[in-house]
This record gives sequence, structure tokens and C-alpha cells, in this order.
Amino acid sequence: MIEEAITSLVVNSKYSELGEEIVTEVKRRVLDAAGVALASLNSPPAGVMKRMREEFDGNAPIIGGGTASPDFSSFYNTLLIRYLDFNDTYLSREPLHPSDMIGPIYSIAKLKKSSVRDLILAIAVGYEIGTRLCDAASLRSLGFDHVNFLGIAASAALSKLLHMDEKKTLNAISIATVPNVALRETRVGELSMWKAGAAADAARNAAFAALAASKGFTAPAKPFSGKYGFANLICRDVLNFDERGIEKMQGILKTHIKKYPVEYHAQSVAEMGIQIANGVRGREIRRIVIETYEAGRSILADDEKWHPKNRETADHSLPFIASASIATGDMWLETYKLIGNRKITELIKKVEVVEREDYTAAYPRKLPTRIIVETDKGTVSREMEIPSGHAMHPLTQEEIEAKFMRLTGKRRLMEKLRELKEVPLIA
Repeated sequence: MIEEAITSLVVNSKYSELGEEIVTEVKRRVLDAAGVALASLNSPPAGVMKRMREEFDGNAPIIGGGTASPDFSSFYNTLLIRYLDFNDTYLSREPLHPSDMIGPIYSIAKLKKSSVRDLILAIAVGYEIGTRLCDAASLRSLGFDHVNFLGIAASAALSKLLHMDEKKTLNAISIATVPNVALRETRVGELSMWKAGAAADAARNAAFAALAASKGFTAPAKPFSGKYGFANLICRDVLNFDERGIEKMQGILKTHIKKYPVEYHAQSVAEMGIQIANGVRGREIRRIVIETYEAGRSILADDEKWHPKNRETADHSLPFIASASIATGDMWLETYKLIGNRKITELIKKVEVVEREDYTAAYPRKLPTRIIVETDKGTVSREMEIPSGHAMHPLTQEEIEAKFMRLTGKRRLMEKLRELKEVPLIA
């Protein structure tokens, strides 16, 4: 039964059995997530949360400095990690941003003065459960959001961090799951602050659930397999959860770190757009064709994506990302200042996005994408199957550190996070 498979994996996992490769990868994800979070401190949604902070007093740390209640801290930290759409990704039957769960794990680890080994193990466990859920089922196709899996994984990870037994772990997962079903409406059309807020909410719910369960609060015993549980009402395929034990803990090794601050299906478009930029400079661009797979087209090329009015929509817009990267030869945080720019707007009108059946068939094992740029002086094209940062083409440690430095400029903090000898203060 899925409830027993998840709780058994949580309780029986041990730091000594992780292996150096997984420990190293966890450290890389903490460094990457911290850099992205710090770069989000002055974002509009962070400003809203800062104005709310005085209403949620407490002792849990928030990224950037200060403290708040554990639930607010978990929400805020995850919001920062998620907002720029620059943290890691997993692609399977369902996509996920696994490092979203580092937000609540960091909050509770600092609050409870956990060891760094407990922190690393909790993150590894969370990644494992999150990726296995994504392998088991698709929520997107049913109209539900991937953060449902995030909440389950984060509550399991926090249960491990708090050294809870199987009964309390199940209660934590159930409290996080049963009352908190998130809808896919979050990611349709013109996007809002809730694009990042949905993950933050799942993190907040997971933190509350784990803390409540740790004190003895009980919950439904069959949150997935019960008569009105997740499997029977939301997604039957969740019962396909891989029940193999901890000896197969490889989830984090299959996830991808982003090189560019765009939705993952646009990583190749940004990379190829930058490559194409020099070759078309000074030419009149007459047409841009993007050939991609179903997920890239349906998520990043619905009608509103040709008219992005905010950051949340633009970083999910293949037309904007292709146009901006080709026009500027870059794709970074500053690129989003070009939203509404006349030159970019005119270029977007020349973009066509086409789904190719052979590309869709190759997904998610590969992410084949092709850009064709027709100009007054001929055609330039690029094709890419695996973008930089993918698990099959990972960023080097030097590249991850360079990303952190470009985002924050905080070298001493980078060195602390690289070594991760203690649970650090991320500020």
C-alpha cells in the first residue's frame, strides 16, 4: 500500500546509506536554491510578504535575515526560491521543482537546531518521494497542480528531519494532503504571483502538518487509498508509486539545475537563442519558428503567452524568451525589463510554435527543440535535445558557483554553502 511504502522509506532511510554522490548533489541544490532565493528578495511578491510579516511573529528563520512563525517562514522561504523560476526541475509523467521543499526544511532545521546530516538526509528523502510520485502519475493532465506532490514530499522530508516514527509520519503526510488539493488553474493563461505562491503554500501546509503530527495530532489513515482519498478522487495512478526501498534512492540525481531563469521547457530555447543572436545581428528577422514537444507547446505557448504583461507570464512564454534571447544575446534577470518593449513585442508577432510528434514521443527522456530564424539574408537554425544543466549534461560546480555569484555577489556565503558543515544562516 502506498501509505506504507512512503512511511517506510522515510523512517528507514539513513545518512550513512546515501552515498557521497547524493550528499554532494544535495549540497549543490542548497547552494543553487539559496542563490535564487537571495536574488528574489526585492521581488514584488516578497514585498507583499514583508508587509505581512509582523502579523506572524515567531522564531523560525527567513532567508535574507529575521524570523517569523514556522508556517510563514516556510511560505516566505519557498516563495523566494520559486519566484524567479530559476531553481531545479524534475521532468517525468508530472514535472516538479524539488528544491521548493528546501524552504520549509531550512526553516524547521534552523528552528529545531538540527544537524547538517539531518538536513541533508531530509532533503534527499524529500527528493526521492517527490520524484517517485512524478514517475507514478500525471496531475497536469487531470487539471491538478504539481505542488500536490510537493506537499506530500515536503511533509515526508520534514517528518524525517523531526525523527518521527511511521505513525506520526503518516499523520503528517495525511494532514498535508487531505485538506490541500491544488488546482492547475494556477498555471493557465496570464500568470500571477500565485505561480510561486502555490509552491509556497504547499510548503507552509507541510510545515504545519509535520509540527502538528510531531505533537500527536492524528489524521486519516488512508489519505491516498481510502474511499475518498487522493487516488479515488484525484488521481488513481498515484498508486503506481515505486515501493522499492531506500537502496534505490536516486531521485535527486535525475533532477536538473537551470542555467537560465526561464521555465524548464524553455531552457533550450534560451540557450539556442543566445547562440543565434550573433548570426542574425544586423539582419531583418521575418519569421521565428519553434518546434517543440507537447508540454513545451501547451504550457508555454497558449494565447496569453504572446502578450506577456508581467514576469510570471514572460518566463513561461516561448515567444518572449525566444525573441528576447535572440534580440539581446542574453537571458538573465534583467531581460524581463524588456516586457512591453516595442522591439521585442514586434518580434514576438513573428514567432510560431509548432508541436512535432517525434519530439513529443521523445519527451521526457529527451527535450528535443528546434529554432528556425528566417531573415532577409537567409535562414539560421539550431536544434538541441539536452540543454545545459540537465542531469545528462549537468552544470559543473564552477558553473553553479558562478550562477550564485552573479545572482548574489556573496562569496563568503557561497563558500559556507559549498562546504555545508552546519545548517547555515542564509542572509
